[in-house]
Amino acid sequence: MRSVRGGRGTPIPSPNIWHWPDVYEVENKAQDADGALWAAMSAAVDWTGGDVVDIGCGAGFHLPEFARTARHVIGVEPHPPLVSAARRRTRGSRNVDVVQGTAESTGLDASSVDLVHARTAYFFGKGSGPGIREAMRVLRPGGTLLVVDLDVSASPYGDWMRADLAHYDAAAVESYFDAQGFTLVRVDSRWEFESRADLRQVLGIEFTRKTAERAFGQISGLAFTVRYRIHTRVKPHTLELG
Repeated sequence: MRSVRGGRGTPIPSPNIWHWPDVYEVENKAQDADGALWAAMSAAVDWTGGDVVDIGCGAGFHLPEFARTARHVIGVEPHPPLVSAARRRTRGSRNVDVVQGTAESTGLDASSVDLVHARTAYFFGKGSGPGIREAMRVLRPGGTLLVVDLDVSASPYGDWMRADLAHYDAAAVESYFDAQGFTLVRVDSRWEFESRADLRQVLGIEFTRKTAERAFGQISGLAFTVRYRIHTRVKPHTLELG
């Protein structure tokens, strides 16, 4: 079915997980505390018994969840330390492979998978063309590219992001995906931390110091709401004329 040799390309460094993988692990554990995002993803795409690719899988946090019902899961990650971490996490899973590669160059066979999942990887929309083309190449006809990103138009998380990214145009990003043939679903999810110290650490790797302190002061407990955008695009079946 597949090649899992990995691809090549020049990745864009991730400003959080590349430098603070332990804190990012805390963040992953806090995200989607009620499973709302996973439920919405499952409603959009059924990957049961299918072959799944997780683009930019990081330390592999989401791979085991896909592997529960998928036939085969491939994590693609450009950063070698994270590739190693993801392999350690999934070494007991027979249906999971992790390869070094990029969104633009996965190294996977054409028309070999049913779902390509990309979470917070195409945040700026414009410029994602090479990654979208690669996803369409590796998807089977009828397969789905599922892009999960933060909805910067929603408070409170969006307020903090806009404070640090003053030129970010959420409407333009959504228009980009719409023009590329994606559908859009918005999902409200809850992040919940085990301690205020964990919360403060995570805010510290996601925002500037000023914004992180402002956000920390606005959260009275251990939880807050984060809205996501789920964009999906299905690879069409080709019409054979004979």
